[in-house]
Amino acid sequence: MGFLDLLLVALIPVIKVLFITGVGLFLALDRVNLLGPDARNHLNKIVFYVFGPALVATNLAQTTTYESLVTLWFMPVNILLTFMIGSALAWLLIKITRTPKHLQGMVIGCCSAGNLGNLPLIIVPSVCEESNNPFGESSTCFSNAQAYASLSMATGAIFIWSYVYGIMRSYANNYKEAGLTININSSQKNSNSESDLETCREPLLPSKDWVAASDEYSVQQQPHGNFETQEKSSALRKRFQCITMTMKKINLKEVFAPSAIAGMVGFFIGTVSPIRQTLIGADAPLRVIENSINLLGDPTVACMTLLVGANLLKGLTRSDIRPSIIIGIIAVRNVFMPLLGIGVVKAAQHLGLVGTDALFQFVLMLQYALPPAMAVGTMTQLFQMGQSESSIIMLWTYVVAAFSLTLWSTVFMWLLF
Repeated sequence: MGFLDLLLVALIPVIKVLFITGVGLFLALDRVNLLGPDARNHLNKIVFYVFGPALVATNLAQTTTYESLVTLWFMPVNILLTFMIGSALAWLLIKITRTPKHLQGMVIGCCSAGNLGNLPLIIVPSVCEESNNPFGESSTCFSNAQAYASLSMATGAIFIWSYVYGIMRSYANNYKEAGLTININSSQKNSNSESDLETCREPLLPSKDWVAASDEYSVQQQPHGNFETQEKSSALRKRFQCITMTMKKINLKEVFAPSAIAGMVGFFIGTVSPIRQTLIGADAPLRVIENSINLLGDPTVACMTLLVGANLLKGLTRSDIRPSIIIGIIAVRNVFMPLLGIGVVKAAQHLGLVGTDALFQFVLMLQYALPPAMAVGTMTQLFQMGQSESSIIMLWTYVVAAFSLTLWSTVFMWLLF
């Protein structure tokens, strides 16, 4: 296929995304108010807890086998590489633009975490639906595409709510310890644990000044023969309390998101032959369960894309964020990451780590070219830090992604064929 033919194949899915995103943006307008803040909140919960996990579980259960794991194992590694490379580029961007401290965690989140959920679920299967797609027969391509995109969504959820959440929370804590006013957790549920954390001032690895002060106090208050032992015991006890308070702040429900758990269930069903034969297939005795869950998963893509459009409405507000930061994030996500992604996937192909499936390699490359994950905006709301700035960044990065995704998808297919 020629470059222009591939460009047309790549353009159609992006147009679909733009159209549905535009509908979501329209429904969120104040004059329409069908996707206002309350409606978005309820719909997002339904997608997060019901529709998304159902889609992930059924797609992986239908298409994953024990033999396919030989190839699929590289996708979690590839996603981890996208986060690490994005974080390194974000660190350089922070140094170059001198990003304010309260925005540094958000910049790292935007550069490291791509939208690994709904965009691959739309773009990759839509490419397969085109009659002149380069990946072979449409039905087989479509089935594999949904499996790859579902695995991307499930794995991405784990990394976003562990890796990115941890980084952004760490930057928020450092900003607070510097004496700036940040309300890390505004929920009434965690107010008691937050007040307990306020009393935990000693660092896990104490500074020289803290050690010197504690030594001086111990010399004055304790007998010469016992002060050293009691000082060590007290320090260990305080550090253990700090670690305990910190662990209580980690929300395992977010780290192990429902889509991630559903992915594990889908893998288990697909790879264990007796269970697979019971649930999956036209002759399976319990196929009604699989069919029902499949129906629940069907609205996922449309609802998620409508929510993306509705959330972008907040980016139309004014903010004091410097244009250089926005341009830097756009450059990282739309120029440097895709170029490095080509190198990573080509190197993995040369080493025989990704098999020969061109569609799988296309998905791996695509993961480097996606705009920032919407979950980053959610985290800024959790930490009450950089909400308006993140909305503007999301708006501009998704506007640019409408063009860059088309171009990079074309380039990826051109390199693979």
